[in-house]
Amino acid sequence: MAEKMSYGEAMQELEGILSRLRGVDVDIDSLAVDVKRATELIAYCRQRLAGVEEEVDRILQKEE
Repeated sequence: MAEKMSYGEAMQELEGILSRLRGVDVDIDSLAVDVKRATELIAYCRQRLAGVEEEVDRILQKEE
């Protein structure tokens, strides 16, 4: 994912894609593009969550 985005922005874009995919009139021509982008966003969010978890663990270990 080339551009910098916040976790919230990634989730918002992902929710938009999911909304389109759940719709009655799914554009079959953009389906593969939307699914690819969704998988990229999911990977990005997982990476951000893992990074934050590590940071929180480090902070808590310093407090002990």
